[in-house]
Amino acid sequence: MLSKFRLALLATVITLSPLASASAEPLKVIASFSIIGDFAQNVGGERVEVTTLVGPDGDAHVYEPRPADAVAMAGADVVLVNGLHFEGFLERLVETSGAKAQIVELTKGVEPLKMQEGHEAEGEAHDAAAEEEEGHHHGDTDPHAFQSIANAKIYVKNIADAFCAADAEGCDAYKANAEAYTQKLAAAEDEVKAAVASIPEDKRVIITSHDAFGYFEHEYGLTFLAPEGVSTEAEASAADVAALIRQVREDKASAIFVESITNARLAEQIATETGLKIGGTLYSDALSAADGPASTYIDLMRYNIATIKGAILGS
Repeated sequence: MLSKFRLALLATVITLSPLASASAEPLKVIASFSIIGDFAQNVGGERVEVTTLVGPDGDAHVYEPRPADAVAMAGADVVLVNGLHFEGFLERLVETSGAKAQIVELTKGVEPLKMQEGHEAEGEAHDAAAEEEEGHHHGDTDPHAFQSIANAKIYVKNIADAFCAADAEGCDAYKANAEAYTQKLAAAEDEVKAAVASIPEDKRVIITSHDAFGYFEHEYGLTFLAPEGVSTEAEASAADVAALIRQVREDKASAIFVESITNARLAEQIATETGLKIGGTLYSDALSAADGPASTYIDLMRYNIATIKGAILGS
């Protein structure tokens, strides 16, 4: 009798094993670039397998997809993207891969900002037709919404909702992870606000390479001037640079910064023309490598504001 019971139990285990294995399979998630990949991992935890297309120190504005990206897209359960035309390569990649997964735009619910006045006319309009044909044109909308931590919280909620839709069994875990991470974001945002408040109002004008910090400016009260538009594809003309130099002298900018994804040459030229010192490197559209100072989104925001404050106040 005992022998028959053991045989029946063994048969049950063998029957259930494939189902147990299948349910343990992680959700296959594609993140378009490194900042979104970090958000996804914080929300998904061990239940997701995140593949990031544009990795640390990569520039999503000029990224060219690889065959491996199409393969990854084809096998994805969820694809997370910024939206607002940030990923110029996305439409072509989706078509090439034949991806069936839902494409989730994480800026849903974000209030988009317009480009800073002047860049559309001088910085990007000359290549607008060509960029639109290639899928890279941003129009007059600034896509860098993740530079506001308040918006990052919206991204996180959208990710949790997408994961719940794809994996209902894990929904409670995704929501709990999202809530815990949102609390960490709130603490980081308090630090950013306190750091900005410590900078005298007449010293809050700074220069960066391209127009990536509009949401940071809108949210936290610094003023960012940039010779290039919202995309690194659009090179600044001599007239753009000359106009910026005039504006710097009028507005008395406090510091100039290079960006991790752009060539430092333009910043160095402006520094020479204006007498400003380069205050360091800021991370705009990408995280640093794992051994760098901005390997997570929260580290990026803390590092950027510490670098800005240190350059302006000398501490």
